[in-house]
Amino acid sequence: MFLGENLIIYLVLALGGALAVGNIVALVKPPVQPKENGDLASAPKARSLAMAVIGLIAALWSIVSLITG
Repeated sequence: MFLGENLIIYLVLALGGALAVGNIVALVKPPVQPKENGDLASAPKARSLAMAVIGLIAALWSIVSLITG
């Protein structure tokens, strides 16, 4: 198989981890000031928290899949 047998699992791990970390960083450290007129002062809390949880679930799922499979 091209690039290994577990390629899709590694991709889910990378995307899930990036989704979780990116949204957590957006919640913890908002921008100093908006760059343009339409930018938000801080990230929407409920949406960012939901996306971080989804990313964390995907990352954990892929880690378990790598360990067990």
